[in-house]
Order: sequence, then structure tokens, then C-alpha cells
Amino acid sequence: MRTATIRRDTKETRISLSLDLDGTGRSDIQSGCGFLDHMLTLFARHGDFDLTVKCEGDRWVDYHHSVEDIGICLGLAFTEALGDKRGIARYGQFLLPMDETLVLCACDLSGRDYLGWAVELPSGKVGDFDTELAREFWLGFVRNCPASIHIRELAGENTHHILEAVFKGMGRTLAGAVAMDPKHAGDIPSTKGVL
Repeated sequence: MRTATIRRDTKETRISLSLDLDGTGRSDIQSGCGFLDHMLTLFARHGDFDLTVKCEGDRWVDYHHSVEDIGICLGLAFTEALGDKRGIARYGQFLLPMDETLVLCACDLSGRDYLGWAVELPSGKVGDFDTELAREFWLGFVRNCPASIHIRELAGENTHHILEAVFKGMGRTLAGAVAMDPKHAGDIPSTKGVL
């Protein structure tokens, strides 16, 4: 089974996260930040990942440590659940329209970390969530599940919708990248023989 359970305890956060790449989109998210709970619920549902997150963090400071550390833990969980990446599709992409918003997400589970973030957010806050933290979340992810990820906003006026499209789109994109490729079952999808 392609599953992982991650625990991360620091002076800033205590996180428990479990992931099933072959799930049905069930989630139980308790990050301490309502907006992030919503985003991760969308990510799990649209990626068909089963995801559980429990985080106790220094929210009296702000949400930065919690958001970044959950991104780190999610990246570690993908890395553990994928193992040597044998048999996966490796690449994923999704173009997600949401009302006035259009977001392109693309991923290569290459073993090299890069985040191309071309997302303009009209406002700095959604509720009490600092919107700049969405980029920090995905940076934490790619640094711990080394991947080349590009997220580009092609149209959008509403910050909430843009970020929803990002998390939904990344759920679909990663689902495509981690999908088992029956044509290449048992193969590592690289001419180098390793990812």
C-alpha cells in the first residue's frame, strides 16, 4: 500500500499527518487555521487522497510555522508513500477553471526541487489567513518531495477562488503524477534508472 504517517515535533509545531495515495478523497483536517483546513480538504477530495492532519502550532504568533510545517510533512508523506517511484506516471498537469479564475498546475516528480509560482493574489488576507503563506506551503512541499512544480494563475480576480483553484488543481495534478502506469508497471520512469 502506498501510505505514510509522518510526525513532526518542533518548538513551533506538533504535527501528525497520514496519507493514502490510493484513497477516495476522505479527509480529517485540523490545522488550527480554518482556511487551510478548507484548502487541504479540497486538495484531498480532488486528488482522491485520504488525508489526516492534526497540528498544534504557535498560532498566537501567526500561521506561518503551521502552514510551512504542514507543507513539509505532506511532502515527506508523498516521498515515503512513493518509495522508489517504480511504476508511476511521474508527470501530471491540470488546467482548472473556477468561475472567473483559471489556474494551470504542472508537476514532474523528478527528484529535483523547484517551485515556479506565478500567482498574483489581489488581497493579502482571506479571513485571518495571510495569502503569501500559500507559496510557503508549496515550497515546503517541493523541498521534501523533490519535484518540479509550476503553478500559474492565468485569470483571476477573487483571492479565495484563486487559492481554491490552486489546491484543487494541485490535487488533480499530483494524482496524475502518482498514478500507476500499467504500460510501465515495475519500471522507474527515468532513463537514468532512478528518480
